[in-house]
Amino acid sequence: MSAKRTERLLTLVIMLLSSRRGFTKEELFEEIDLYREATSVAAREKLFDRDKAALREQGIPLEAFSEDTLFDNDNTVQRYRIDAEDYRLGGVTFQPEEYAVLNLAAGVWDQGSLDSAASRALRKLSSRSTDGGIELTPLIQPRITTDAPYWDVVWQALTSRAPLRFPYRAASTGREELRTIYPWGMGARFGHWYVVGFDTTRNAERFFRLSRMTGEPVVLPGTFDVPASFDMNQTLASLSRSEPDRTAVIAVRPGSCQVLRVRKDAEVLQTGEEWDVLRVPYAASSPMAATVAGLGTNARVREPQDLAAEVGRLLDGAYTAAIAAPHGLEITQGVRPAPRRKASAQDHLLRLLDLVPYLLAHPGAEVGETARKFDVSESQLTKDLDLLFVSGPRHYPDGLMDVNIEDGRIYLTNARDLAEPVKLSMDEACSLIVGLQALRELPGMRNNEAIVSAQTKLTAAAGDAARIGTAVATKLTEDDIDPTLEVLQAALHSRVRVEVDYFVPTRDEITHRLLEPIRIFLHQDTWYLEAWSVDSDGLRNFRLDRIQRAVLTDQPATALVDEESLARDRRAALPYRSGDTDQAVTLLLEPRARWIAAQYNADAVEELGEDRLAARLKVASSAWIPGLVAGLGGSAAVVAPDQLREETLRWLEAARAHQALA
Repeated sequence: MSAKRTERLLTLVIMLLSSRRGFTKEELFEEIDLYREATSVAAREKLFDRDKAALREQGIPLEAFSEDTLFDNDNTVQRYRIDAEDYRLGGVTFQPEEYAVLNLAAGVWDQGSLDSAASRALRKLSSRSTDGGIELTPLIQPRITTDAPYWDVVWQALTSRAPLRFPYRAASTGREELRTIYPWGMGARFGHWYVVGFDTTRNAERFFRLSRMTGEPVVLPGTFDVPASFDMNQTLASLSRSEPDRTAVIAVRPGSCQVLRVRKDAEVLQTGEEWDVLRVPYAASSPMAATVAGLGTNARVREPQDLAAEVGRLLDGAYTAAIAAPHGLEITQGVRPAPRRKASAQDHLLRLLDLVPYLLAHPGAEVGETARKFDVSESQLTKDLDLLFVSGPRHYPDGLMDVNIEDGRIYLTNARDLAEPVKLSMDEACSLIVGLQALRELPGMRNNEAIVSAQTKLTAAAGDAARIGTAVATKLTEDDIDPTLEVLQAALHSRVRVEVDYFVPTRDEITHRLLEPIRIFLHQDTWYLEAWSVDSDGLRNFRLDRIQRAVLTDQPATALVDEESLARDRRAALPYRSGDTDQAVTLLLEPRARWIAAQYNADAVEELGEDRLAARLKVASSAWIPGLVAGLGGSAAVVAPDQLREETLRWLEAARAHQALA
């Protein structure tokens, strides 16, 4: 980023805020030295145009006007200013408990589009909160991700109220069509992001899942009005998973195939020494076929024939991929962190505009604490303070800020025009409003007074930007999970042990466990319990959707919980723990199966071209790997180690022969 450009932008903001009458271009060029460094008049004009656009892009309300209406369109006599009332965050003060829940709301966003927006919003509001030193480490940790395809483009259309056109493959027909909509809202549910709007072809409101867009959406010129009655929370609540409307008859080996036996409304039709026969309801054939294929020789579909045929196709595809998988593929690169977007002068400017009101509200703030608050190094903070000291009009008396550091503490004076934080932008308001709404939906937090009052104050302070609160929504839990969540939350608060019956798909069995819950977290749309297993005498993670029964006991939990470590590890909560005895498994993943790398916490990946990926997983047991690749039907194949590769090939051969007997 250019420190000179940041200084020029900051000085421009200070000047335009300082006068209601505003300034002409010539007055600004005369006062701001850095404009005079331009190589020509045309270059200087271009610099100024870029700076105006940059400020407006960041939500800073720069106005251009003429004192004589006869010359409204004459750029040479236009004046420029920033209206202080439009610039400043609305007057509001958050109590310590309210600011603590705002921190939780900001923390629900995974790294992505709104993660940095949430951090910026908190920085602004920190100058409007009374210091109570309250930090909450939630025992239930939700997480909202924005890594769905084309999320940013859809968000742009939504916030600018612009039409959106995209190619889309409908789940019901499988056909790809070009759709044009007026996007009214976005929402996340069932692990997917949806955009809702008026479909100009169907002439009606429709849902569209972002992952079913088959190409880059295009934001079209024009605008539209959103119906006053539209509320994304209500619309999202109307979306439901497909209810089972089909029935399969499946023969399973006694004591096996627990994943089918524990399904809701599954029924045992017949038992026998070699086979039990189940009637199993299902909604969509693809996931059901993947489940049965993953059971190998332990299950065989008797009815319907189209489901049996689909299972056969999956096994054939997996076998073909296993044969074709390369030998000796080694991953030479480690896990590469997501590229950090290079900070721009606009980003730097926003940080400085947030820093000034923070320092004025916290005189004597410590250098180290302030650097952590703004997520920069102490050396970068020192550079920022130096930049504040030199920014401002040169020829005005007392035009520059005074910055002093004494005994590691920062004191800032003479910054009256920047004393108030900048109003919340659309994405900043959205990140906190939607985050608070997500917290309110969790069991045990629905009537939390601090969340309710913080949401009310935030909505008032955000002004026009708060309208996004009715346009974006998430639903993080469903009815089938809520009862288990409530039991586990009660155990966490009471610090008692809980007895659970837990389905272990890798061993195809239901086990009885005595657990001491530590925390509950959300990862990739799946809720997990982190707990001390009394039986195993170790820390384990358990999927809530695999807990068949959970009962509170009167036995106190005795495992020591490091609250500071939990707070530090909030963002690092992952469902799969690696151990010293774990073995490495390398998979070749086609584009449709790339999610495996994230879901199973790959410790190394390598791009192979054509959007294919090699991923190395660390697993305690590899017994479940053949079933995994079978259900993926050719989208994944084992390439290492060689022994597992051969075992998987034999497993698939046996499964194909078994299904052929149906």
